Amino acid sequence: MGATQWTVHGTRRVYASPWVNVDLDEVEIPGRAPFEHHVLRFPRESAGAVVVDAGRVLLLWRHRFIGDRWGWEIPAGWVDEGEDPAAAAVREVHEETGHRVGRIEPLVAYQPMNGISTARFHLFTATGAVLDGAPDPTEAHRVEWVPLADFPALVARGELTDGPTLTALGTYLATR
Repeated sequence: MGATQWTVHGTRRVYASPWVNVDLDEVEIPGRAPFEHHVLRFPRESAGAVVVDAGRVLLLWRHRFIGDRWGWEIPAGWVDEGEDPAAAAVREVHEETGHRVGRIEPLVAYQPMNGISTARFHLFTATGAVLDGAPDPTEAHRVEWVPLADFPALVARGELTDGPTLTALGTYLATR
């Protein structure tokens, strides 16, 4: 069976902001008539880190207004223009938790919705965390070291539903 590659004939921007752009792409799949496909284009990539120490992971308990849900998340955020994703992950850990990390190494890079979006996440494993400041109170209700062994129960209770966090912790546990 041969590969089916889509052809893009054009793009029409429907909405633009510093956070996200919404486009309608005129696309064609071999053997089908051209059609419009929605595409969410993100101007920046994201980075986050699984901060681990002695079988624990540093998590933020936060509310997300979009789904009106509370849940655990790893520290993560935008990669600034010209910034290395690893440096962005280190910065986000410090801003969101007040911890500085001693070592950071790549874990996985992925696209969470590659059929409709250009969103790209770079996830890292960080160790040697030392508290040296206060977490940003707008980022989380609380910051806690949570046992990695609690991961399955948090998922089962619906307390951990964030895509980057599930991907990061699942990948970390599967590869370590």
